[in-house]
Amino acid sequence: MTSLRFIINTSLMLALASIVGCFGGSKRGSDDGVIEIVNASYDPTRELYQEINAAFIDDYQQKHGKTVKVTQSHGGSGSQARSVIDGLEADVVTLALAGDINAIAKKQLIAADWEKRLPDNSAPYTSTIVFVVRDGNPKAIKDWDDLAKPGVKVITPNPKISGGARWNFLAAWGYVTLHKKGSDAEAQDLVGRIYRNVVKLDTGARGSAQTFIKNKLGDVFISWENEAILAQREVPDQKLAIIYPSASILAEPAVAVVAQNVDERGTRAVAEAYLQFLYTDAAQDIIGKNTYRPRNATYQKKYAATLPTIPLFTIREVAGGWAEAQQRFFSDGGVFDRIFSLKK
Repeated sequence: MTSLRFIINTSLMLALASIVGCFGGSKRGSDDGVIEIVNASYDPTRELYQEINAAFIDDYQQKHGKTVKVTQSHGGSGSQARSVIDGLEADVVTLALAGDINAIAKKQLIAADWEKRLPDNSAPYTSTIVFVVRDGNPKAIKDWDDLAKPGVKVITPNPKISGGARWNFLAAWGYVTLHKKGSDAEAQDLVGRIYRNVVKLDTGARGSAQTFIKNKLGDVFISWENEAILAQREVPDQKLAIIYPSASILAEPAVAVVAQNVDERGTRAVAEAYLQFLYTDAAQDIIGKNTYRPRNATYQKKYAATLPTIPLFTIREVAGGWAEAQQRFFSDGGVFDRIFSLKK
């Protein structure tokens, strides 16, 4: 049963996307008055939104006397953004990074000022990047430099596809340039050596979790903090350990209403209420319970023992912002392509 939560069948996800795309441009609902919205999210949020959705449905029913159904679609954050652009009829997106939502906004499917429409730049929770190692930490992994040691087998998703993988990449880069005050050349050297140790690039964080846990490939998994904690809890027999590096990145998953879709189908009110609900006490508590970092200080304190304080730098400090990071590091011919070509 444990492994089922990690084994995500790609064809099943694609089938879900196809089904969602068949709703057409009509108002979403059914003869019994149920209002349906679709949340296109990124890989590790399945468990989080199972609880969020149930709480929101109850809350909306009590406040408005209407029944709501929330359908989930999951995949790599970049893949999800492209799916929405290509016709996946999501009412809301809850993606790993703002840059993926910006890509949708450029196609005029999402309002250009989407970040200003909710608190904290429309990022209702945060996370960070940590390491998962095997029982006893046999390769003595303590910090980013250790991932570049000869013989260390690294698991991480593909940053050309996965938003989480981009956070991984930039966390390693910022460790050199910000935490160690090193040069870009030194950062490229370390990150290049880390990626030359990568034995498999999956399409998303959950796929990498499956590779590391079910297939038992690799010595260290570069992971979302919440995914690392979930892995540790779900497979206690493997005695996985979580290693917090000396510094990491403040990951800020972002959310937005897909304006064109909700206006075509008349679901804007529910979609907006759904995202606003993420900032409520009830949702912030669920967020902390699922090992994401709440924005609300009360729930930050409540879950502080599970989510320890470590030095965190921001995307703006590393690269200036997501537009700059995408162009410099992840575009065709960018730094990642040049680094990874050396592996071949």
